[in-house]
Amino acid sequence: MSTIKEKQSSRKVWLLVMIASLGYFVDIYDLIIFSIVRIQSFTDIGVPAEEMRVKGEFVLNMQMGGLLLGGILWGIIGDKFGRLKVLFGSILLYSVANIANGFVHDVLMYGIIRFIAGVGLAGELGAGITLVSESMHKSKRGYGTMLVAGVGVLGAILAYFVSEEFDWRTAYFVGGGMGLLLLLLRIGSFESGLFKDQDKSGVVKGDIRMLFTNKSRLKRYVNCLCIGLPIWFVVGVLVTQAPEIGKALGATGTLSAGQGVMFTYIGISIGDVLAGIFAQILKSRKKVVFICQLIIIGSSLWYLSSDGITATKFLSLAFIMGLGVGYWATFVTISAEQFGTNLRATVATTAPNFVRGALIPSTMLYGLLVNAFGILPAAITMVVVLSGIAIYSLTQLEESFDKDLDYLEE
Repeated sequence: MSTIKEKQSSRKVWLLVMIASLGYFVDIYDLIIFSIVRIQSFTDIGVPAEEMRVKGEFVLNMQMGGLLLGGILWGIIGDKFGRLKVLFGSILLYSVANIANGFVHDVLMYGIIRFIAGVGLAGELGAGITLVSESMHKSKRGYGTMLVAGVGVLGAILAYFVSEEFDWRTAYFVGGGMGLLLLLLRIGSFESGLFKDQDKSGVVKGDIRMLFTNKSRLKRYVNCLCIGLPIWFVVGVLVTQAPEIGKALGATGTLSAGQGVMFTYIGISIGDVLAGIFAQILKSRKKVVFICQLIIIGSSLWYLSSDGITATKFLSLAFIMGLGVGYWATFVTISAEQFGTNLRATVATTAPNFVRGALIPSTMLYGLLVNAFGILPAAITMVVVLSGIAIYSLTQLEESFDKDLDYLEE
């Protein structure tokens, strides 16, 4: 009888992993769809070509602002009221927002709706990783979070192909429709047992001020953020600005940022799976993140020193750089494992969104370096500095593999 119950429990857990994976799949699709359809959508609503860059930055910054605000809101909700409420609420919000995006006719409304979508998108990954981590056996949870991210980032590839085959409005409708369908699948999902137990304890839950009123917790939190710094710089600058970097390298043709992003995300998807597997083999998440930093530095320097780079070589290097930054799920898992149950969702939800937001000061510093030294020296400096910070912060965190998560922050 106990064996039957164990099998039933195991099936429920893996069903939860599947639902979290599909949720992150839709999340990534909706997160990057604007970057992919920006030119097509702006052209259709009448934005002049010379204004597209500035208007695009406005809309993207609105979405980023929503992510930062949503990261805080959903994290607090996840710790105070439950991880499942975040999974349901966030996907409903960003699904409806993406459908609304398919009806916009001016840049201001475009930006406002992307802000709302950003708030919704902020909750998916952190809540999913927290719920999976708390529901699986401590020796196997790495496999669960690995699958969540490995399946999830494939949403970027779908976004690319949908945008190639269909109108930009249809691309938004597809994203919103997938989210609403997933919402139906989530009916019947179960809440984390650790959350239920601590919910009865009367301990303070989801108080973000606790991260800043204790020196040890603050240090842990900042170090968690810092190990993720290189990820979005590689995607948001090295790959996204491929046309400009390619010109500086004397590329044989214009490098395609869109194709580069797709190949990078293929690498990230495979990298997330490999990172999870190697963490289980090495019994260490820290060693895996360190290896990823070495891959980031090596592949980025190779890319940035490739005079006369071809499109084929660029896409190959974009894939390798993607493998390097494919520790996204491991980064979020480490962050979740560093904190007690009453703050875990807050940390796991704010950390990835704050790291995304850290791209803003990173690109500002990068811009200053470009003006002073040129695009290639600036990019090389930023990669080395950000990975150096990540490696140092990694040494300051305890190894969290196989850590018992049944504890509270007092």
